[in-house]
Amino acid sequence: MTLLNVKFISENKISEELVNSFDEEMTFELAKRLEEDNYNTPFDGLKDWHLLRALAINRPELTSNYTHLLDQEPFDEN
Repeated sequence: MTLLNVKFISENKISEELVNSFDEEMTFELAKRLEEDNYNTPFDGLKDWHLLRALAINRPELTSNYTHLLDQEPFDEN
């Protein structure tokens, strides 16, 4: 499966099958796209970010080198 063929269930849900289909090479390609941040729309980047986040939660062994892409700065909502 190439990342170009990645399919999401409905519009915003990532399937367990998709997460389980990832390997180290696919995760590297995903992280590379996020690092380059050269998306046609912000929503394309957000989909990749959510996919990396799902991998980090369910397959942390694949994402240990890419946690910097998931870290967020703390902020004050007040």
